[in-house]
Amino acid sequence: MDTAVAAPHASVPVTLRKLYFLRFAFAAVWAALLFATADALGPLSTTLLLVYPLFDVAAAVVDVRSAKADGGPVTPLYANIAISSLTVLALALAATSGIPAVLRVWGAWAVTAGIVQLVAGAVRRHLGGQWPMIVSGAISTLAGLSFVTQAGADDPSLGSLAGYAFLGGVFFLVSALRLGRDRGARRPA
Repeated sequence: MDTAVAAPHASVPVTLRKLYFLRFAFAAVWAALLFATADALGPLSTTLLLVYPLFDVAAAVVDVRSAKADGGPVTPLYANIAISSLTVLALALAATSGIPAVLRVWGAWAVTAGIVQLVAGAVRRHLGGQWPMIVSGAISTLAGLSFVTQAGADDPSLGSLAGYAFLGGVFFLVSALRLGRDRGARRPA
């Protein structure tokens, strides 16, 4: 037995798997609701825009508890909590200025949160199922840049945010399905 690499606490993959399934379900429902209201910035779409990063904060808090139980790294998770919390405030202000301002704030959030997700996934590779999180972080970073670009379009819409959230949810689903399995597949017989 290799004692240099500690095995993760058995409940960590289980907790993350449940969290990732929940994040997929939330993203799918949220994306459908936002897509239905994407043409205008009204009370429902504004509420949805604020709820998404709030949900991200709550999910990161659960994730921190799981990581602490494993003795795993929590710094990227705390960074995510701070970034998403600030995003809620920035989106509340941006919503008073219109869709272009919202797209710029969302874009900045997608870039920074994507980098954090990429780092967190890389640090957690030993758990298995993290490659979808790494890829998702990279895609989020690129998507964020595209949202900033879309803000300057003639007729900007929130529709692309719905697609972004749904795709992110799919990555959480894939990661949930693979979590723990990748690690087990690498064990020597």
